[in-house]
Amino acid sequence: MSTPETASANLDIVLDVPVKLTVELGSCLLPMREVLQLGVGSVVQLDKVADDPVQLSVNRKMVARGEVVIVENRFGLKITELVSSGPKP
Repeated sequence: MSTPETASANLDIVLDVPVKLTVELGSCLLPMREVLQLGVGSVVQLDKVADDPVQLSVNRKMVARGEVVIVENRFGLKITELVSSGPKP
């Protein structure tokens, strides 16, 4: 059985490991004919309403929801809800 000190030391090993965070604004389904017609200035309508929360995923696993914000001319995410993974079997 591990002690709290060993558990903390084990966790320290992975704290600097980079993970990929992804925010998905929405998606859509288009026939290839329409995809091939896309060009500069084309607009693709997504399946989300502008003020719907978006999902934050870490390595493709959803961990939170939030609102898209602009921070210094860049998109950002204001987290509004953390997603629980639920009880483990």
